[in-house]
Amino acid sequence: MPNHEKMWSELGMDVELHKELLQSIDNTFQQTVGDQKNRPEGIKYFDHVLHESHGERVAELIEARKDGRKFIGTFCIYVPEEIAMAADAIPVALCGGTQFSIPYGEKMFPRDICPLIKSTFGLALSKTCPYGPIKDLGVGETTCDAKKKAWDVVNFHVMEVPQKKGDLDFALWHQAVVDFKTRVEQLTGKKVEAERLSAAIKIMNEKRRALQKLNELRKHDPPPISGLDALVVMQAALNDEPVRFTEHLQKLNAELDERIRSGVSPFSKGVKRIMISGCPSVMGNWKVHSLIEKTGAAIVIDETCTGTRYFENLVEDGKRDINGQLSALAERYMKINCACFSPNNERMESIEKIINAYEVNGVLQYILQYCHGYNVEAIRVANVLKKRNMPNIKIVTDYAEEDIGQLRTRIDAFLEQVA
Repeated sequence: MPNHEKMWSELGMDVELHKELLQSIDNTFQQTVGDQKNRPEGIKYFDHVLHESHGERVAELIEARKDGRKFIGTFCIYVPEEIAMAADAIPVALCGGTQFSIPYGEKMFPRDICPLIKSTFGLALSKTCPYGPIKDLGVGETTCDAKKKAWDVVNFHVMEVPQKKGDLDFALWHQAVVDFKTRVEQLTGKKVEAERLSAAIKIMNEKRRALQKLNELRKHDPPPISGLDALVVMQAALNDEPVRFTEHLQKLNAELDERIRSGVSPFSKGVKRIMISGCPSVMGNWKVHSLIEKTGAAIVIDETCTGTRYFENLVEDGKRDINGQLSALAERYMKINCACFSPNNERMESIEKIINAYEVNGVLQYILQYCHGYNVEAIRVANVLKKRNMPNIKIVTDYAEEDIGQLRTRIDAFLEQVA
């Protein structure tokens, strides 16, 4: 067997079923991402990260664990990666975005819950996830009821994300950050010291700056990169080693700068500029982005967890004592505008600022099926957009392809309204 197949077999995976999974994902990738024209040269690295997420990246983690490092699987962008890194642990997102594994997830979990949960745990239940066997700790959070109860089933460490943003709520969240530090120290046997935490903060801030630069470049008319390729970069950000990722993104950004100077773009000047708002599109899920851009419109920004919420705020890195650093981390992560907060005025204000900054012509609210938080909050978002006379549409879908024809019709009709 090839090296990866030997590795998967040694991890106790169902190798033949896993090959079917990879073929399914590759087919979807080729029909969406791979079907694009005029892609930048530098995007090839991020394609490779996605393609090797179950291969080279897993082998890399296995070697790191042989050297005594711990691997922490995360499920949400609220988990402070800096703390794990400061204890020499490796945080990697576990989320799945493929329909292939959902039937396996439904053998344990209810059918009428978020496809993100079913897809992720379906990979584990079908023995097609290489991360489960090597994970030393799983970390979840309390951003929705379905996930909260899922952590009970799989025995994850749970970070308590409050439902408001007052002083008492911040105190609760700050304690969750401190408790996570303690749990990581117990796992690794290494103390999270101020010097190492400061270094980790700098690494992650540099990564966020590179992502901010990428998205600044998308403000140009026409943007030098498609929204679908920008999504590929974001999906890779959740899986790749951060220093290596940042180096490659900086090279891509330099290429995009040159494309702007040379007038090179996948789009024509004056292209319809669309914002995606709502739920994340994790690795394996390119459906809605592809449908929009195949019409000739451009997605210029994602107000999602695979978009602005991941990179828009830096951690204050001037703190030199551990308590100050933990407070700075808590403050930064508390600024993420998840739909779990109520009232979520900060998200409404952020959406308006993004629309202005990116000269958005229309907004597509992307809602994963059964995601009640974003689905209900879509009412408030629609009201904000209505006051601006901003064309908008709400799409509720999952990872399946059966609704592609219907979605294409709805998206075409929506884009006809966009000036």
